Amino acid sequence: MNYDKYPETRIVGHEGEAWEGVGSVTAKLDELSHQENHVLVVECYPGVSDEVLELVRGAFKPNAVILSDGIFYDGDELTQRMQPHLTDDRVRGVMYYGRMEDFVDPAALAAAQAAVPQGRRTLVYGVGAGLVATGDTLVYCDLARWEIELRYRAGMPNFRAHNEDEDSLRKIKRGYFVEWRIADKRKMEVFDRVDYFLDSNVAGNPKLLTGSALRDGLLQMTSTPFRLVPYFDPGVWGGQWMKQVCGLDPTADNYAWSFDGVPEENSLYLRFDDVRVEIPAQDLVLYQPVGLLGMKYYCRFGAEFPIRFDFLDTMGGQNLSLQVHPLTEYIRSHFGMTYTQDESYYILDASEGGGVFLGLKEGVDKDAFEHDLRWAQEGGPSFPAEKHVNYFPAKKHDHFLIPAGTLHCSAANAMVLEISATPYNFTFKMWDWDRLGLDGLPRPIHIDDGLANIQWGRTTDWVRENLVNAIEVIHDEDDYREEHTGLHELEFIETRRFTSRGKTEHDATEGFHMLNLVDGTSAVVESPTDAFEPFTVHYAETFIVPAAAGCYTIRPEAEGEQIMFVKAYVRQR
Repeated sequence: MNYDKYPETRIVGHEGEAWEGVGSVTAKLDELSHQENHVLVVECYPGVSDEVLELVRGAFKPNAVILSDGIFYDGDELTQRMQPHLTDDRVRGVMYYGRMEDFVDPAALAAAQAAVPQGRRTLVYGVGAGLVATGDTLVYCDLARWEIELRYRAGMPNFRAHNEDEDSLRKIKRGYFVEWRIADKRKMEVFDRVDYFLDSNVAGNPKLLTGSALRDGLLQMTSTPFRLVPYFDPGVWGGQWMKQVCGLDPTADNYAWSFDGVPEENSLYLRFDDVRVEIPAQDLVLYQPVGLLGMKYYCRFGAEFPIRFDFLDTMGGQNLSLQVHPLTEYIRSHFGMTYTQDESYYILDASEGGGVFLGLKEGVDKDAFEHDLRWAQEGGPSFPAEKHVNYFPAKKHDHFLIPAGTLHCSAANAMVLEISATPYNFTFKMWDWDRLGLDGLPRPIHIDDGLANIQWGRTTDWVRENLVNAIEVIHDEDDYREEHTGLHELEFIETRRFTSRGKTEHDATEGFHMLNLVDGTSAVVESPTDAFEPFTVHYAETFIVPAAAGCYTIRPEAEGEQIMFVKAYVRQR
């Protein structure tokens, strides 16, 4: 297979505005050291390594250094102030909508500002450094979300916390609900003023880029199809399919997830001449929301990408947890989120025994269901899923729709392209088949939340009629077939499946499209007005067409080959 694990977008122009490696970055920053009375501000995203401080200090050679970490309350005070949003749960919190300054000690900030010396070469460094001084030069050191999560797993604590040994899920929760929210907001406040961006994702190999180059690069990305950088992770139920198709380590036990279409989580590779820079994809969403999303979507969702594609691989693996997602009112009132995780399972592949648990059986007894569930969780007999929950065998290209409130999970021996709305981790696991997680701990279970959200009327007949292959043919002639495959009318996402041996025409002007090539070797995406360079995608690759890219066509790369792709977008009615 030819799945590209390292997709990048080449940015036009800006020759000589990117530097790679300790030597090159040091030489560029050293130019600033020849300016007396210069104040260099290096503002960092939470999680940036101290390696960056040593690099900058050695290159800039300051006479004075002020570390901005000290303007914040200490770790215990920060935790206390965050606690209403962290909750006691391992994975769920309440979204924080405030600003970084909410966690700054005003007296400490004033002292730091007063300590900036006059007439000396000074480095102001750290999270929120720009709050201490505007400076003469502003560098922003960014960090990809997935890299932060890996560092948490390796023992890195949260910002100013002393939780090195804490469960990594709790660290990620603190990041997601509070730290990353305020850091992203702060980043956008200074984004247009940044002179240089520093990519420190790879230890020992920093990359430096002018601010004007990155800002223009993000603008260019809104006018061309692009892919996010995928990442892959094992899981207790993980399978073997992605190893082969995506070219992963064949010696790994399994791979359960791949996030290859989640701007909140993934990063972007941007190539400037010979330098490839990695940035969080969320930077594009936050900085160019209208060009990316389209004005209608931006007015509806704000600077947030509302659709995600990811993979769930149970081929040769096990069942996912039996779960349900919250209704909109529940996720809003309990967690501060504006919309919920409606979703669907598009079956990329399935082997013998593959299927999906979906909805409740006719005549289900609510009290008996709850009794069996709680008894199993308390150590009694295993939950008899077959007694209460429908099971539907699955085959390649089936599409199962899962509006919030519907009990569901993928069974073993299925390869799922999950198409869903993008709220974070609001999966209420109700039964996990007597398993522990890979960390040796019980996986988070939320029976009370699940029971409060299950829609008990979604039983066998309704599910079969509304949620299993609810496919409608839109167009069918010659070598072109278009089908509406979902999602359910209760969900805001529209999905269309196209099967073709020739060129099909599409228009993203009203709002972005997210697509995946679900059959065929490769396809070429082109602009009928040559607004962007031809863009090639391969089997199983997810890609995004921004609103500003406008009209586009898709055709097989090999003449005469039949391709099939799924397109998702926000339903307009």
